[in-house]
Amino acid sequence: MGVKEFLSQTTIAKYGRAIRATPREMLFNPHLILTAMMYAMCGVPQTWDQGAAATVPSLKGFQSYFGLDSDADQVSTFVSIIYIGYAIGAAGSFLLNNRLGRLWSYRIYVFIYIVGQIIAVFAPNLGTLYAARIIAGIGIGSVTVIGPIALVEISPVEIRGLLTSWYVVAVSATLMIANFCVYGILLHVPPSRLQYQIAWFAPCIYMALCILASFFLWESPRWLLLVGRRDEAIATFVHLRGLPADHPRIQTEIREVEEEIIMSQAEDSLTVKVMVKEMFTKTTNLRRLQQVLFSYALAQLSGANSITSYFVSISKIVGLVSDDPADSLFLSSMYTFSKLMFTLIASFFFIDALGRRKSLLIGVMTQVLSHLYIGVYIKKNQEGPVSNAASQTAIAALFIHAFGYAVGLLILPYVFGSELWPNRIRSFGTVLGSTFHWLFVYAMKYAFPPLLASTNNWGAFIFFAGWCFIAFVYVFFMVPEVSGLTVEQIEDLFRGPWFKAYPQIGARSPSPKTGK
Repeated sequence: MGVKEFLSQTTIAKYGRAIRATPREMLFNPHLILTAMMYAMCGVPQTWDQGAAATVPSLKGFQSYFGLDSDADQVSTFVSIIYIGYAIGAAGSFLLNNRLGRLWSYRIYVFIYIVGQIIAVFAPNLGTLYAARIIAGIGIGSVTVIGPIALVEISPVEIRGLLTSWYVVAVSATLMIANFCVYGILLHVPPSRLQYQIAWFAPCIYMALCILASFFLWESPRWLLLVGRRDEAIATFVHLRGLPADHPRIQTEIREVEEEIIMSQAEDSLTVKVMVKEMFTKTTNLRRLQQVLFSYALAQLSGANSITSYFVSISKIVGLVSDDPADSLFLSSMYTFSKLMFTLIASFFFIDALGRRKSLLIGVMTQVLSHLYIGVYIKKNQEGPVSNAASQTAIAALFIHAFGYAVGLLILPYVFGSELWPNRIRSFGTVLGSTFHWLFVYAMKYAFPPLLASTNNWGAFIFFAGWCFIAFVYVFFMVPEVSGLTVEQIEDLFRGPWFKAYPQIGARSPSPKTGK
């Protein structure tokens, strides 16, 4: 095989051919782009809170009013309690997602988040603040379910990974903006309650505008077909694809969705009892559930979210900053800016172009190496002075770790969590995955300070490195490639026993039309 022929068979070359064959009207369709951007905004509440929770405790106004500071042990309950609400919201969203549709669910969940934030803004004491964070968490947990679901359902197969990853781009952008917001407050707002009130009220204005924008954008056509609103589904496909109703591409999409629904649908298919039975008695769905739960668990066990939430504390452990809050907040803000840039790179050049599987392998191995260096550095730094070069490399390792996470375990669980499921049980499957995810996040963030203390700080990073290596092995043997397949064509990849997953990975080269 010549070099040219070899290069033509690479994943990137195949992706390029698929993009060139896609109608321009689909790729540059303002209806699709704006609707995808609106659903991607579901990631804003999640990481505005994450960024603010990591940095607001550094504000003197917050410290004096609530009696907390930025020490990891002091703020562990404040940081982690919201994830109880996340789990409640994610689980409860199942009651509305299929009944009301994606758009109305979106509006209701964002409204709940805004109510929780406003209560937090005016909270008179720590108990009320914790209650407000649980209420806001219910809205956040719910909206994090509906966003990826809707993005998967509206996206053309050629750019499904790209559009779905916009959710994580919004997550990373918001994290950066929240950090810089708190940094600006520290510099320009005198110590008072107004400091943290600004940080918590600002996202309410933006998300209220998103609710308003939702009235001008589009519902999921797959959900419309699922509930029997075929004419509306066709009209929505026409707008989201930019093609006439009789175009072969639209006709093919409608036919595939309807065939998948008809194949599995009983008259009572939308009842909880039937969906629970289908989820836990059908082998392919159990395989999907295992894939989703493992991807969410490994994302947290990789340590990346813990580093982000406790970045100020970790930067002090590593010896990167002084006790000056401005130094800590500036470095934290630059860290989140780097995560945004890395996420943009991953969304455009990895997830669809290189594929889900290869992106995961590259990402987790990068995390392994960076964790090992940071752990060894902290150990040596505790034993005695280290060189300036070693300290600078430790700073770089934190940012390299952020790159690895962005390429792999940041984006991919959200994409897998929605795209792997059949249309009929996508909401139920995503709810199960998200509920598990947020409970696991709560446990990890609450346990992180004790983990640091019990492992003398450096051992925590070796612990995370070990889990990242386990993630590498798991992905290599268990995770199939689904890029280039429609959500209706993924079923075949999960047939058969788990130990056949790896042999199937290289044996499948789907065509754009049939997936076979």
